[in-house]
Amino acid sequence: MTVAAAIAALRNGDLIHLPTETVYGLGARADDPAAVVKVFEAKGRPRFNPLIVHIGSVESAAAIGVMDERALALADTFWPGPLTLVVPVRDTVAACDLARAGLDSVALRLPSHPLALEVLRGFGGGVVAPSANRSGRPSPTTQADSLEETGTSVAVSLDGGACQVGVESTVVSLLGDARYLRAGAVTRAQIEAVIGPLAADDTEGHRSPGRLSLHYAPDAPVHINMETPPLGAAYLAFGPTDYAGPVIQLSANRDPAEAAANLFSGLREADRLNPVCIAIAPIPGDGIGEAINDRIRRAAGFIG
Repeated sequence: MTVAAAIAALRNGDLIHLPTETVYGLGARADDPAAVVKVFEAKGRPRFNPLIVHIGSVESAAAIGVMDERALALADTFWPGPLTLVVPVRDTVAACDLARAGLDSVALRLPSHPLALEVLRGFGGGVVAPSANRSGRPSPTTQADSLEETGTSVAVSLDGGACQVGVESTVVSLLGDARYLRAGAVTRAQIEAVIGPLAADDTEGHRSPGRLSLHYAPDAPVHINMETPPLGAAYLAFGPTDYAGPVIQLSANRDPAEAAANLFSGLREADRLNPVCIAIAPIPGDGIGEAINDRIRRAAGFIG
């Protein structure tokens, strides 16, 4: 299917599969509550969980939200890319109340995937695009996974290849003190290098997507930090292993970036084996490892 068809579908209030560098999104126009409702229905997503509004330029972001000096500095450094900024909302029509979960803030991102940019710039408005999985399921990083999850709900599904990043975007709140709400490929240290120290994130978590317990969860129970998997487990390994059962390598060379890119597809592959459980090897928590550990702890139900 073509970019033109995707733009036409958005204008018609229909859903699309939007490939980004992080994961595949389930896209709808952000100014149309009826279209946004379709996203929640397709995902089975709680309506209090806000959605990220994807835009095609910094100018478009500034028209929807209030971009202060910190936001502009981060945008200049990391956009287009896997960073979402939570800022005060300026235009509540362009980002409707339902998309924002009734909040006075809006989450904005300018993705770097060329197909996403082509769609967003051609459409001209904001597009909500949460991950194209059913709520609580592992996020899709290929078109095939997107079709398996929500293919019956979309008018157009674009194929942008496998996602390069493989975990959802970093989320930073710029409402008052800057806060690191969700870990991603843009690390805490990288953010602090641009705008200085970040405050604790314990008061603004409700403004970020992906903060629910059992988020990203497959059907099989998930056990993390496992050096020795139990009998009958499917093992997501990080480096060499002697485990005799089914092994899915996140990164044979212990490369955290590679592990991030393989995480959700690995969870899906493991779940298809119908194991007694999915065991995940310990992964260092620095850099993008913070994002990986956040996702696997949610998959195991340890974070709400």
